[in-house]
Amino acid sequence: MSDATLDYFLASAQIRNKDALQIHWSHAANSKHNITEALEGPSHMIEADILMRGHDPKEPIMAHPPETDSDITLQEWLEEVMAHSKGIKLDFKSLEAVAPSMVLLEEVWAQLKSPVWINADILPGPRGKATPLDPQIFLGAVGHCSNDVVFSLGWTTGWTADTDNPGYSWDMVREMEDVCRTLKHPVTFPVRAALLTQSFSQLKWLLRQSDRYTLTVWTGQNDNFPVQDLLPYRKEFDKSRIYYDLPDSQRSEFIIASGEWN
Repeated sequence: MSDATLDYFLASAQIRNKDALQIHWSHAANSKHNITEALEGPSHMIEADILMRGHDPKEPIMAHPPETDSDITLQEWLEEVMAHSKGIKLDFKSLEAVAPSMVLLEEVWAQLKSPVWINADILPGPRGKATPLDPQIFLGAVGHCSNDVVFSLGWTTGWTADTDNPGYSWDMVREMEDVCRTLKHPVTFPVRAALLTQSFSQLKWLLRQSDRYTLTVWTGQNDNFPVQDLLPYRKEFDKSRIYYDLPDSQRSEFIIASGEWN
């Protein structure tokens, strides 16, 4: 099944056409305050992180490492978003949280009408230091969910200023394709903007392996790259196949650089 995210927002007149650059993102909606702010804001998609609480009662909570507690559980968070038309992206930071979170999600699938993305870094990538989640265990736990759920499957990465940073290698993209080839779900690959110039051939090949595949371009807080590095991707691929999860200032700069400002 192909990604229906843009179809949803187009049908509800939240975007003008099937151009993934129009999608706006909210991040780290990991508290009651932040999810309320995101639901009231202009973003189409809301991202939040899931961990198991570090003490009793053990249950999935909205938090990003190194935090171990939160003022909102996944169950409470889902109750908040179900009443709105925002899409959600759930970023799993530990395998421990996956199975109990899927139980909670299964209870509300019928009420979640907007796009649902499930994200995890499942393979080691360029200079990645974090330990990825085991792809077989992760996909085994989430694979039975509705086929219109988008799997956002990435690599762990690193980036260092004032040095040559390696991109996504052929071995990395081929391993990812091996993992994703037999999946029934649409898959988006989160790719780090600062590594895209040196990865064009590899990611071009990866996207061509299936019409279920898209890219989601993201950037680290301290990453430094010219937005012009993204233009070859904008020109080469259908505009429905690359999402740009960038800060508003960079997103606006990129639109101007692409000559599409209106």
